[in-house]
This record gives sequence, C-alpha cells and structure tokens, in this order.
Amino acid sequence: MTFSADLSLAIPELILAVGALVLLVGGAFSPRSTFAVSAAAVVALLGAAVATATLPVGTAFAGGLISDAAATFAKVAIYVASAVAIPLGQPWFERRGVKNFEFPVLILLAALGMGMMASSGDLISLYVGVELQSLALYVLAAMHRDNAKASEAGLKYFVLGALSSGLLLYGASLIYGFAGSTTYADIAVAVQGGAETGVLFGLVFLMCGLAFKVSAAPFHMWTPDVYEGAPTPVVAFFAAAPKLAAMVLFARVLAEGFAGAIEQWSQVLVALGLISVAVGAFAGLVQKNLKRLWAYSSIANVGYALLGLASGTEAGIQAMLMFMVLYMVDVTGFFACLSALSRGGRSMETMDDMAGLWRERPWLSLAMTVFALSALGLPPFSGFWAKYYVFKAALDAGLWGPAVIGLVGSVVAAFYYLRLIKVMWFDASPGQTDKPPAEAGAIAIGLAVFAFPVVLIALTWLDPLATRAAQAFGL
Repeated sequence: MTFSADLSLAIPELILAVGALVLLVGGAFSPRSTFAVSAAAVVALLGAAVATATLPVGTAFAGGLISDAAATFAKVAIYVASAVAIPLGQPWFERRGVKNFEFPVLILLAALGMGMMASSGDLISLYVGVELQSLALYVLAAMHRDNAKASEAGLKYFVLGALSSGLLLYGASLIYGFAGSTTYADIAVAVQGGAETGVLFGLVFLMCGLAFKVSAAPFHMWTPDVYEGAPTPVVAFFAAAPKLAAMVLFARVLAEGFAGAIEQWSQVLVALGLISVAVGAFAGLVQKNLKRLWAYSSIANVGYALLGLASGTEAGIQAMLMFMVLYMVDVTGFFACLSALSRGGRSMETMDDMAGLWRERPWLSLAMTVFALSALGLPPFSGFWAKYYVFKAALDAGLWGPAVIGLVGSVVAAFYYLRLIKVMWFDASPGQTDKPPAEAGAIAIGLAVFAFPVVLIALTWLDPLATRAAQAFGL
C-alpha cells in the first residue's frame, strides 16, 4: 500500500490532529476567543465522524492502523460524545471565571487518542493512542486550577496512570519478546496452537494496564477520587467516550491477537468483571457524594461489559458495544444534569442537595430519574436493553454462574439509584436552586429523551450496526 493510500485511511485522525494544532496556535494569539475555538473544535469532531463513516475497509502503516466496521462504530460514537462535551464544559468553566481556549483543544487531542485506540492494529499504535488520550485527560482533570480538589484529582490520575502505563508496556514487551511481533495478526499466528507461558504473562500485564483505563476493579482506585475532584463536565466526558475506546481496544487486542487463547483470557475477564460488579454495587451503597456514587456505578457497569466480552463470542462483543454506547447516553446525561444544578453559586453534588428538587426543577428531576432508572436496568429504559444483551451473551456462552452473580450485583446497586429518586421526589428542599444554564439543561433533557422512549426506535438501527462491528473481529 502506498503512503498516500495509508494517509487516506487516517483522514479522521489527520482532521483532529491538524485541527488541534491550528486551534492551539490560533488560541495562543487570541486567548479570549473561546467561543470560536469551541465551535471550530465541534466542527472538526463532527467532520471526523463523517469522514470515519465514509472510509473504506483496509489496513494502513504496515498493519498499525485498521479501518473496519468496528473502528467506524466506535469512532463515530467517540467523536459525537466528544463534540457534546465541548458545549457542556466550556460555558461551565466560564461561569466560574476560567476563560481559556485549551479545553476544546484537549478534547480534540483526547478524541484523537481514542480514535487511534479503536483503530490500533499493533502494540505500538495501541500505546501511542492510550498515552495521547491519557495525557489530555490528566490535564482536563486539573483544568480548574484554582480548585484544590481538581488539582488533587489531576495529580492522582497522573501518578496512577503512569503506573498503569508501566504495566501495559511491560506486558507489551513480554508479548513482543515471545511472539516475535507487535502486530495483532502476527501475534495471533504465534499463539494459534496455544500461547506460551511468557506470552500469557505478557497478556495478563497488558490486561491489567487496560483494566485501569476502564476502571475495572481492583484497578479502580483512582476513579472515585478523580470523579469527585474533577470538574463535573469533565467527568461527563471521562465516564463516556474513554470507556468505550478502552473497551473496544480490549476487544480488538483479545479477539484479533489472542483468539487462540480464549480460555485463558476469558477467565481473567470473568474475574475482573465479577470483582468490578461487587465493588461497584456494595461500595456505592455508602456514598453521599453523587460524583463518587456514579464512579462506583461506572465500575459496576464496566463489570457487566466485561462479562459480555468474556463470553469470547461475536454475540458477546456485539453486546459489549451495545452496552457501552447506551451507557454513554445515561452517564453523560446524568452529569449534564449535575453541571446544570447549583444553589447560591455552589454546585449541587451531594445526595442531600437533591432533596425536593422536583418542586423547583421538574424537568431536570425527571431527566435524572430517567438516567437513574436506566442505569438501574429497569425496562423499557436503555439500561435494561444494555444489560439484557450482556447477560444473554454470557448465558449463551455457558457463563451461568457469573451472569447470576452479575444480576445479584445489579439488584444490590438498585438501592442507591432508588434512594436518589426518593430524595428528589419526596424529601423537603433545603433552599431555592439557581436558574440552570440553557445548554446543560438542553443536553440533559435531550439525552433523557433518547434513553426513553426514543431508544426503542434507536435500537432498530443500533443493533445491526453493533452486529456488523462485532463481525469485524472475526471470532
């Protein structure tokens, strides 16, 4: 393949890279033009999504970049979610006196890294994508520099992220040493008759590094603190697109590089999934801060997605993709609601702050109720269908025990979602809330409409797209 043909498959990445560099230089010369930079960043992300949807199937750069249905599915969802994060976050910062142009540029760079993760074809592009995404996220976590909690969140995320990168690199080096190649296709050939012990050790380290990126227990220790300390719109971004990118990367590495070792990695995924469900369900019961509560909720939900992936089947990957996209809607919408709520200029982030909310902000209360019931898994909300696909794939693969344990964890976690609804609808309000900003309220209510009832219609086109994407992995 010629270099120009390789570049043609990397058009979405080029759009984002060039866009980020141009906006960075333009913002440096005109640092107060935040609206123009934000608008241009949204256009670049939507342009990258359109370019991704029209790309042909193929590989580029000696197998380092893959363009297929799976990459298209993931990258379009990632770019759209990233585009939503910009109008949600930039006005939030400006209302708090933080007027800078770096926020949309960092979103662009993070989206570029996530797109590379979804399209990675070897261990080198995997690492470059992961680190490009991670470095942008570290800065985003500490973006509110005058806030001590935000600075602490960024520092914790950076230190623990460096540890996970070390695990990932060590695993990749072991795999390369024993398999003799960094590309997934060559690694698959090397482990076709059964993986050597050295390769399996490398795979375990690699999976541990990726487990950190998706907040799977016991590699979840950063998540509650970072979610609590980071700015609310940044958490909305953290909890959505990066999780999908990391889960698609998980699936690509395992399905394309280690299809001959399904029995080995499936056991690891089941363990990670069940520990995540247990930690997320039981630790969430004692949380008073809603950002910490949804951090544990995200840990539990990643556990469900890992159970679908652990089935080692095409249906399992399709279930995981459906789950992650529908979960993105719930978590982005919930944090959009939180970013819209304040009382006396102070953000409303605790369970007690939500008391009697429906009397003052009925639409936002209704939206938060929809997101809570969806995350709980109550039919006919989107979360029910997400869990239905995952548990069905696990049961079809014979994972009856893990599926039952996951279902029990879902029932336990229902308590904290229902407690939030009870506080909003039945407790007395402690005081008048501030008028919510238009952009955050519109995003929250729009996503709530998607979660119910529009999702019933959306499933008719999302299901075949996820099925086609899962077929690209060749299991």
